[in-house]
Amino acid sequence: MRNQGLGSWPARRARSRPHRPALISERGTLTYADLFTRVTALAHALRELGLGRGDRIAYLGPNRPSLVESLFAAHTLGAVFVPLNTRLTAAEVDHQLHDCGASMLIYSSESAGVVEHLTAAPSLLAVDGGTGGAYDYEELLRAAPADPIDEPVGHDDAALILYTSGTTGSPKGATLTHGNVIWNCLNTLVELDLTGDEVTLVSAPLFHVAALNMTLLPTLLKGGVAVLMTGWSPDACFDLIERHGVTWMFGVPTMFADLARSPRWATADLSSLRSLLAGGASVPLPLIRTYQERGLEILQGFGLTEAAPGALILSAEMSTVKAGSAGVPHFFSDVRLSDPGAAKEGETGEILVQGPTVMSGYWGRPDSTAAVLSDDGWLRTGDVGRVDGDGYFYVVDRVKDMYISGGENVYPAEVEAQLLEHPDVEECAVIGVPDDRWGEVGRAFVRPRPGAVLDQEGLISFLTGRLARYKLPRSVHFVEDLPRTATGKIHKQALR
Repeated sequence: MRNQGLGSWPARRARSRPHRPALISERGTLTYADLFTRVTALAHALRELGLGRGDRIAYLGPNRPSLVESLFAAHTLGAVFVPLNTRLTAAEVDHQLHDCGASMLIYSSESAGVVEHLTAAPSLLAVDGGTGGAYDYEELLRAAPADPIDEPVGHDDAALILYTSGTTGSPKGATLTHGNVIWNCLNTLVELDLTGDEVTLVSAPLFHVAALNMTLLPTLLKGGVAVLMTGWSPDACFDLIERHGVTWMFGVPTMFADLARSPRWATADLSSLRSLLAGGASVPLPLIRTYQERGLEILQGFGLTEAAPGALILSAEMSTVKAGSAGVPHFFSDVRLSDPGAAKEGETGEILVQGPTVMSGYWGRPDSTAAVLSDDGWLRTGDVGRVDGDGYFYVVDRVKDMYISGGENVYPAEVEAQLLEHPDVEECAVIGVPDDRWGEVGRAFVRPRPGAVLDQEGLISFLTGRLARYKLPRSVHFVEDLPRTATGKIHKQALR
């Protein structure tokens, strides 16, 4: 095949295991032969509409087979796939479509309301029936020819534009090449030891880089089956694990916390689960212990969209010994701290990543690219870390979340970890706020466990002796919920 990129995968899998299931969703099961047939038809239809090499094809909708088909069809043509966050407003979608210069927006019925309010939409393709000038997805597939397409696509060609969450400014489109994604999949296969019989629950949204590049694509590369969830629900998650014998899943810590809080936690049949991978934020130690008591190990990964995303991984056998660590570099990745002197145990520095998974740059933003990517390929992550004597990395905090109180650096994540040790604290977040005397002091936002009664004085007293005095928050706000980004991270800018 001339296509050495992701677009060739449906054809390669269809020739080796055509009748094996590839995707399971609320709309049924697609075999690898089915997937190849539908991807080929969609690629023909898109080409007839004038789309081809280098064009940006955006998608807006939940986890459904049409998203996977659209991705592979785009890559069959050598086009660039742009999955958009389904929580965005019309104005935010407008901005990203304009920023990447999308020629086509494929969307599902759930996003029709947003699409109706776009001011400068490209050509539209509606998954659930064309209206208002949109082409009809299934109608185009039925009319398309079936002969294979083999466009030349190389590993250095752009494959994906994934917009960062934008918690610290305007979202930027990280451009990942086919090689970036393939090497990340290889890292995942090596570190998680995925098998051809894997049953992967894709529970996080596929516009999330970890859901796409760490769960869906490695599973399809290996020939397993991906079970797609259209939205997060602990009950639905338990149901799907039991019904399909799910062997592994990725989730952000809040998702794993939701499962542990569910009334079904103690009795659900989780015997099929082999691996649980958490990312997007550090997993609180109490939650790790809860899963260990259930006989389940949570592997922790650290990464970012710009690294496709995997950088560090904590293996199952080390999850207890090194609880709280993000692990060691992935097999085909290199990680170090920015300050050479920080290699000394206990010292901190910004975490840097290098390797074949690191993005080619931000779409159309050379200055932003130069600010994070050195000439020799080291990517600044914006995260502060430390390394222990065994070479295991610990993520201390975001560079921009750190605040300075009385001349001392305070990392909110350290304070949050101690707050979470309190038996009545369900969730928390700490930020720095202005103070006339100290410059900045900490403010904690705490969500108590159901039925718990907490007060500010008691919580600060709980932290006294656990943390240096300058690290203690000066105020505590009790909240019913904490704002989050679409990837499940607590949105600290919203708290500020």
